[in-house]
Amino acid sequence: MTNDLLDRLAAVVGPNGLLTAADDLAPYLVEQRDLFHGRAAAVVRPASVAEVAQVVALCAERRVAMVPQGGNTGLCGGGAPDPSGDQVIVSLGRLNRIRALDPVNFTMTVDAGVILETVQNAANDAGCLFPLTFGARGSAQIGGVVSTNAGGAGVLRYGNTRDLVLGLEAVLPDGRIWNGLRRLRKDNTGYDLKHLFIGAEGTLGIVTAAVLKLFPKPNDIQTAFCALSSLDAALALLSLARETSGDQVTAFELIPRIGLDLATRHVAGATDPFADTFGWYALIELSSAAHGPALREALEILLGRAMDQGIVADAVLAQSLDQRKALWHIREAIPEAQKREGGSIKHDISVPLSSMPAFIRTAMAAVEAALPGIRPVPFGHVGDGSLHFNLTQPEGADKAAFLAEWGRMNRIVHDIVASLDGAISAEHGIGRLKKDEMALYKPPLDLDLMRRIKRAFDPFDLMNPGKVV
Repeated sequence: MTNDLLDRLAAVVGPNGLLTAADDLAPYLVEQRDLFHGRAAAVVRPASVAEVAQVVALCAERRVAMVPQGGNTGLCGGGAPDPSGDQVIVSLGRLNRIRALDPVNFTMTVDAGVILETVQNAANDAGCLFPLTFGARGSAQIGGVVSTNAGGAGVLRYGNTRDLVLGLEAVLPDGRIWNGLRRLRKDNTGYDLKHLFIGAEGTLGIVTAAVLKLFPKPNDIQTAFCALSSLDAALALLSLARETSGDQVTAFELIPRIGLDLATRHVAGATDPFADTFGWYALIELSSAAHGPALREALEILLGRAMDQGIVADAVLAQSLDQRKALWHIREAIPEAQKREGGSIKHDISVPLSSMPAFIRTAMAAVEAALPGIRPVPFGHVGDGSLHFNLTQPEGADKAAFLAEWGRMNRIVHDIVASLDGAISAEHGIGRLKKDEMALYKPPLDLDLMRRIKRAFDPFDLMNPGKVV
């Protein structure tokens, strides 16, 4: 990095598009979990795709490494620079236009810097639905969402981000612009190149725009918070829900008693829906574009059958939008509550759905045996086979000493995941946090093919180096 290059970058993006002062750089250097603290020579904030291309071409010419960054809400350090201070962060926040909304074709074309919640609201205003949603929806940007193949609560019904992207535009590591902004559902003309960029975490290029898939707007949403008779009852309830509702289950979230306790202890507005105490809970939601009482009746029939069969011990049905939000608030409060309880070692895993109870039991027993007093908090999107298997520090433990156990806990948990033919990352990506872990669990041929793709796209390793592969 030289003053000459900084001047040339400033000439491209303008005085407001280049940050070099320490105070201006600070928000871009630390990721959300505060696990990775990096340094950067500059933050470049292009305002158009042409500017992104020029910035990338200039950096490539000087062999300066780049770190694409969206809303900086990632959980694996994929958007954080390394400690060298030599890298340039390319922030996409100024690319924030909705380029087109086509309710007939059920598509929306947006810049990479558009906030997820903005996309959701624009779809809603057009009488449509963009179903991807998660806790950081108010700050996560579409480019980062695409680059991490983010998941969330609606994957069971609608799929991951990969399933919701029809087309992409990206700037390649040499500055060329690849235009794959197709709005087609069917295009069988060779390799589907967009999938190389989805989930690549910016290592193959910078996503600058996406064509997103929309759906009919739900006109009826029914939500229930269920107390389960046992852990195994969760899968029985999910199966019964899909059958009874005509497969209109939008979300199915598992919550353990400790998760409910932490949420009600630390987060305002989170309250226990039941007078009695139960070991496991499920938050279930059905949705339909149809009007009328059919969906409510289906939910009531479902819960009646589940109680008759001993699957559900008690249930609360949301009677209003506010009650629905209150039930979801319990689930969404768990990550924040864990922060306030002390150190938390995170695992974002997936296993075949039928193996989920076995994984939870085996992993809980294993970590408790390895570190007495540790408090496992398994929760999340069980309906799609994924789980946040987070470990809260023992009461009164030293936080730093507990977090130093992260590697040992990874080995215990991830070995069990592998034994069940699962994945060590379900929706958060790899970034810096799990790169070494992936090298242990990914088949050697898979890793070789990934490295070959990386070298083909980015032979000088300038695009988000040190991440994923």
